Amino acid sequence: MSRTVYVNGSYLPEEEATVSIFDRGFLFADGVYEVTAVLDGKLVDYAGHTARLERSLKELKMDLPISTEELLQVHRELITRNNLTEGAIYLQITRGAADRDFVFPKDAKQTIVLFTQVKPLSAPKTGIRIISAPDIRWGRRDIKTVQLLAPSMTKMLAKAEGKDDAWMVQDGFVTEGTSCNAYIVTKDGKIVTRDLSHSILHGITRAAVLKLAAELDMEIEERAFTIEEAQNAAEAFVTAATAFVNPVIEIDNVELSGGKPGPVVTRLSQLYLEESRKAAV
Repeated sequence: MSRTVYVNGSYLPEEEATVSIFDRGFLFADGVYEVTAVLDGKLVDYAGHTARLERSLKELKMDLPISTEELLQVHRELITRNNLTEGAIYLQITRGAADRDFVFPKDAKQTIVLFTQVKPLSAPKTGIRIISAPDIRWGRRDIKTVQLLAPSMTKMLAKAEGKDDAWMVQDGFVTEGTSCNAYIVTKDGKIVTRDLSHSILHGITRAAVLKLAAELDMEIEERAFTIEEAQNAAEAFVTAATAFVNPVIEIDNVELSGGKPGPVVTRLSQLYLEESRKAAV
């Protein structure tokens, strides 16, 4: 059955949805996006995703083309029309269609697109195996832009080695995964993750999980770490909007926590899912 999608104010069958070939998202990756998880037909961490969306737009000198109230209504309408119980809603906003020019157009009408995806988010996490790879992305990773070719290429490097994902490394230190924030748990139980800067995406799930960990009196250290330190850690994990808290059980062929999810990550994963269900809107 065809999905109903949202394009520039209209709800359409996906087969009828079109965007101009002159759209700057297509020509220049001149746009931003967000992905919001859906559990039990409700939106997870929605306020955080909306706030980050507005920040990303501001960094690219763009505005939100509809009101925040209307944007929430579009999300809920898509959930209803597509009978979405568990999965995600993808949102993309570009600067719009204009003659091809590196200079930002002055009067282009922005393009806004939303669609749903069915995903099994709440299933138990068995852990992922990762490799390390050079971070070849641009310098403003804190802006959630649609220019995702570098992380896509890096993900394919991992797949070519029979692994699930990669942690990207710059100047000897892990930045993040191809579409997730990266963490280790030291042998004394401390959670370590890279501090916020232009080098990583300011993850909404990251913020929620760290808040939850702090409420559980877990020690948190925000700093860079190396692949070697990660390989010698007690546990490791990633967070993302549609991955939630996902254990990492192998890094560059070195197994962690006996090749299965460790106790700290398992506890965080269970609690984050429980809290997400309670707070979803």
